[in-house]
Amino acid sequence: MKAVATDVGDGYMVINPLVLKKFDKDMIKELYEHLNKAMGAARNIAAPLTDILAMRQKNMKLQRLHNAIIILRHTARERRIPL
Repeated sequence: MKAVATDVGDGYMVINPLVLKKFDKDMIKELYEHLNKAMGAARNIAAPLTDILAMRQKNMKLQRLHNAIIILRHTARERRIPL
């Protein structure tokens, strides 16, 4: 699941309800934990304010991870999985 979280952050994989259909309860909980860890790691990236490309990459990574977490929470709520 750690690899899935990093792939989501890098933009190689997209989390949507169809992908999450294949996951069981434990896999969803584990993915949620790894997405939160990846979000924390992405926030700690120190991009200089003068480097526009680095700032954009950091913000895109944060946006992808945030969207994946929101979709994961919604799917977990629908399936009545406590996170």
